[in-house]
This record gives sequence, structure tokens and C-alpha cells, in this order.
Amino acid sequence: MLVPQTSQNLPLNNCMLGEKADFDIFQFLRQRLDGVQISNPKFARSLCKLIPAQCPFERDITLFGRKLFHIPALCKFNPLYEEVVALRFRAMCYLADECGEDVTAYC
Repeated sequence: MLVPQTSQNLPLNNCMLGEKADFDIFQFLRQRLDGVQISNPKFARSLCKLIPAQCPFERDITLFGRKLFHIPALCKFNPLYEEVVALRFRAMCYLADECGEDVTAYC
């Protein structure tokens, strides 16, 4: 099969030919988030404060005491949700196990 050439006389990459790319940006970000090491109490506390314990988007919309509709938790649609929650969990475990802190304030 002949591969078309670009104006710079370089072959087109697989994405230009309609094939799936080997590089997945979400897989790269997942690996980066999983590789974050928690070794600083200040960093661990800031992660626990920054990442919410539960999805903040789930709501019941009420008007005059009657439920009009429900907005479901949209966090599950985040492709990095599991890794972010795991990062928060690792930060809480570090604070509890290594630093001996009470982490109930972050729950």
C-alpha cells in the first residue's frame, strides 16, 4: 500500500490515515496521578481539602417543597475520577498512618 506524502516529503501518521492513535492522553494522565507520591503532610492536607469527599454536583431541585427533578452525580463521567479519588485516599492514609493525624475533618 502506498502512503501519501506530505509537502515536506514525510509520511503521514496513522491518525491522518484514520487509524486509532497509540497514544491515549487519559492513560498518560492516569499513570501520572497514580504515580504521585505523598510524602509531605502539608501537600496531603491540601489534597484532602481540594478533592471533595463526595460528588458535589448531585442535587435535588425543589420548588415550594416539591421535588422538580434530580441532577445525578456527574463525577462518574470524569475519565480520571477513580484516580483522583484514589489520590485523596492515599493522602488521607498518609496523614492517618504516617503522621498520626485525625482525618475525620476530611470525611
